[in-house]
Amino acid sequence: MKFIAEINVMPQKEILDPQGKAVKLGLHNLGIDDVSDVRIGKHITLALDADSEAAAQQQVETACSKLLANMIMEDYTYSLKEA
Repeated sequence: MKFIAEINVMPQKEILDPQGKAVKLGLHNLGIDDVSDVRIGKHITLALDADSEAAAQQQVETACSKLLANMIMEDYTYSLKEA
């Protein structure tokens, strides 16, 4: 079976986000003042083959926790759908 995983990796809320702060300042400089917070993360799309949805979920969990996200500073969420 073929699956598509849409993964979002974001800095944890407790962690300072210098990129987000720079973008917020840039928005302010453009006259866009109603933005209260900006967080910058990563969006990753994986196309994978697996025997079942549970097997695909396990592969995505392994990829996220061991490679795609730094678990000390980042959190991740994902959605999985059959392709």
